[in-house]
Amino acid sequence: MPAIRNSFLWVILATALAGGTALAGDEVFTVGNYPIDAEAANAVAAKKKAMADGQQSAFHSLLKRLVPVTDYDRLKRLSALKSSGFLDGVSVRSERNSSTRYIASLDFSFRADSVRAILQQEGIPFVEDQAREIIVVPVVRNADGAIDAGPAARAWTEVWKGLDLEHSLTPLGLQSVKAEIKPDTIKTAAEGRGAERAIAGAYGSPYVVLAIAEPDPATARLNVTMSGFDAVGSLNLRRSYRIFDGDTAYAMELAAVIGLGVLEGRWKAKKITPVGASAYAPAYASTSSGRGAEVAVRAQYQSLGEWSEMRRRLLNLPGVEDMRIEAESARGADLTLRFPGGAGQLATALYGSGLALENGSDRLILRSAQ
Repeated sequence: MPAIRNSFLWVILATALAGGTALAGDEVFTVGNYPIDAEAANAVAAKKKAMADGQQSAFHSLLKRLVPVTDYDRLKRLSALKSSGFLDGVSVRSERNSSTRYIASLDFSFRADSVRAILQQEGIPFVEDQAREIIVVPVVRNADGAIDAGPAARAWTEVWKGLDLEHSLTPLGLQSVKAEIKPDTIKTAAEGRGAERAIAGAYGSPYVVLAIAEPDPATARLNVTMSGFDAVGSLNLRRSYRIFDGDTAYAMELAAVIGLGVLEGRWKAKKITPVGASAYAPAYASTSSGRGAEVAVRAQYQSLGEWSEMRRRLLNLPGVEDMRIEAESARGADLTLRFPGGAGQLATALYGSGLALENGSDRLILRSAQ
């Protein structure tokens, strides 16, 4: 995405989403592809100013990425914090300068433990678990319903590529419109009348969201529909953005930023546990029935491939019934199932299956056996 020149858009970015040496599992504590721009009396001073201002702004964007929007007011108490005390590293993606100006795109990595500690100390709820990756398909639909393949379509795709999709709470993989996706399918999706099956078939995954942009020069509006199935569930959201002075590219940038923010916001709303409340019943407090006792389990894994194999082994274990997945992310899944004899018998039955069951704080922990 070209460097965003209007600072207002990055104020929106900071409030809608945000984004080296981060450890595995700490990806969300890196704010990637972040633009900085400053002018000063000379090139050295301009770079110093751009780095300092950008680092501070990126840190506040990180906090807003992690914290639900309903708790943004609590972040005011952290406004005086200096980002230098949390910075882990900076890497340069691109940079250019003149005798008085410095422009760059950087990755700012912050120390995960330090950020967690300050949020916990202040009692501010936050989410750091990444959702499973979903596919986003940028589509431009013309006034006659045809799928655009020209400059507008390329511009819409480029603004999505310019976002920090890797470090987001909701990682995204961008794909182009496949030949199987016809204009009628796009129309059905845009109208919220259900096209998930056709889309899932075309992309080989149910986790696909169409980002449908419809420029309307007559009203100077860019209408955008997010339609499909994300990490939370079914999604159909339509928003309209004003096109100022014919600058459709700017409206597209704003729409993509807010679109990613919507996906992250939905994930945070699903994952967050209110302070003082528990999202789950204790693992050993489940009830029994003729079909066995209900057991609450949290599966932990390093990849979706490992999770797929764990799920297969559970389903093939004699006695397992009514397995329901309640939440699923890139690193863990919460589920309940029924098993004769409950948790103790399930732990014994898993012995030798390549899975291990351990005690956890609010439910049992399921891992691949070492």
